[in-house]
Amino acid sequence: MKFCSACAQPVEVRIPEGDALPRYICTGCSTIHYENPKLILGCVPEYDGQLLLCRRAIEPRRGFWTFPAGFMENGETLQQAAARECWEEALARVDIGSLLAVVHVLHAQQVHINFRARLAEPVFGVGIESLETALVAPADIPWGELAFPSVEFTLRRWLADRELGVEDHHYTTFDRRPARAAGMANY
Repeated sequence: MKFCSACAQPVEVRIPEGDALPRYICTGCSTIHYENPKLILGCVPEYDGQLLLCRRAIEPRRGFWTFPAGFMENGETLQQAAARECWEEALARVDIGSLLAVVHVLHAQQVHINFRARLAEPVFGVGIESLETALVAPADIPWGELAFPSVEFTLRRWLADRELGVEDHHYTTFDRRPARAAGMANY
């Protein structure tokens, strides 16, 4: 960030009074610009023991496989965001089920929240952000072609829960950054 979105004056990075972290602060109007993690919502749609996967048509990781997921929009719930992403990427209507996984992706400043979901019928297509979509048997998941570690983590938890007949909540953290001091080191 170089300029204030409130008054267009330059910003500087410093720790505001009463805070502990460096923030972008406007040199003109003193507005503090907070940066918070983005929420990525997704679901693992299942139909008759198979999973609906999408091959990404966009960067990052174009051509790699994932389940439907994307950025949450203002004015929607977590479940609504997951269902919308499934429609946008796979033209599939789903019933969102229980929480499956929360993945903190620190280096990308994101939190991935993924649900279990059910396709009422095997009706799906290729949305604008997908090259192709497919119902895939668990034995045929393209492990070496998955787009992100969060996708692999979530799918492996889905499979393990299915094997045990449970629907647990799973949590993990991914951070590719080298260890360094807190603050603006990534900026």
